[in-house]
Amino acid sequence: MDASVQARLDEFIRHHGLRRTAQRVTIVTAAFSKDEHFTAEELFERVSKVAANTSRATVYRTLGLLVEAGLLREIDLGGNPTTYDPNFLNRPTHNHLVCIDCGRVVEFEDAHIEMLNECVTRRLGFRPIRQALMIEATCEQLRTKGRCPNLIATRLSGKRLRKKR
Repeated sequence: MDASVQARLDEFIRHHGLRRTAQRVTIVTAAFSKDEHFTAEELFERVSKVAANTSRATVYRTLGLLVEAGLLREIDLGGNPTTYDPNFLNRPTHNHLVCIDCGRVVEFEDAHIEMLNECVTRRLGFRPIRQALMIEATCEQLRTKGRCPNLIATRLSGKRLRKKR
């Protein structure tokens, strides 16, 4: 975990009159230990392996603090549970490609999209602050080869796949 994340959270907590607890530090460390998107339940599973005494409520409250502090972003990847993205601090304009077959999420950046965003917002009299683009697509491997290792791994892990629209 980047030390600046903890420093920014510490400043936020101090500013709001809250305490820095061992449980919060554990949750923050777990949230930023991987560059992967996660749900609150997935984070709770990570945390409970390290600190069994941390409750779901504490995880949910800490997630709220991290979002409010601007350290995590809630993103809509089309599924029911809220998904959190720990990667936007270093890459605030990255976008997401989501496979509707296997649930795989690919982050990408494209200067053309950023330029289009800038042009459109300025033409309409706005100043862009951030952008979020999610493209839903079908899995090329499943279509061409008839099987997809991501789909198999998703099913084996017990994760629920999103409903196709």
